[in-house]
Amino acid sequence: MTDKPQGGKPGDDSAAEEAVIKAAEEAAAAGSGESGSEGLAAAKRELAERTGDLQRLQAEYQNYRKRVERDRLTVREIAVSNILESLIPVLDDIGRAREHGEVTGGFKSVAESLETVVAKLGLQQFGKEGEPFDPTMHEALMHSYSSDVTEDTCVQVLQPGYRIGERIIRPAMVAVAEPQPGSQASTDAEAKSADADKSDGGSDS
Repeated sequence: MTDKPQGGKPGDDSAAEEAVIKAAEEAAAAGSGESGSEGLAAAKRELAERTGDLQRLQAEYQNYRKRVERDRLTVREIAVSNILESLIPVLDDIGRAREHGEVTGGFKSVAESLETVVAKLGLQQFGKEGEPFDPTMHEALMHSYSSDVTEDTCVQVLQPGYRIGERIIRPAMVAVAEPQPGSQASTDAEAKSADADKSDGGSDS
């Protein structure tokens, strides 16, 4: 837990200003027995010191408020993330039930409401057939070759992925198809790879 700044009640600017004025008056009174210029100089020094204290207190309080707000947001994000992660298996069950045509009637309304709520809280589903395979987002559970694709492609989504913002909670489980060996697409891909290797080798020399 972050400690509050010491030295006075944060944010009580009026009380601090009154203290500065009072200190200046006391310093002026203390210097009344001295020459007028010396008393005035002492009062100015006292006022400058108290003003500096006030400014430091205000800066400490602002930093304290920023830390508290930052900690509050961090705790909220962690709590929401934990709740959303625990709901992913429920969303999987809803998805399987929908594939079998079992999401009907009152259950359909409840399922759609749950999906809307988790989406508002920041949980995003991803993973679609036909999109390029990305090892940072997809996990390949099956592999095949196809003359219908020109790059590694997700041809079947076995289980959708989920993320919160940019953080991947669970990668999408997919079946991946590569270009058929010997096909034009495969030849082009190999040529691009070879060109890239040559380029890297030339830059190293």
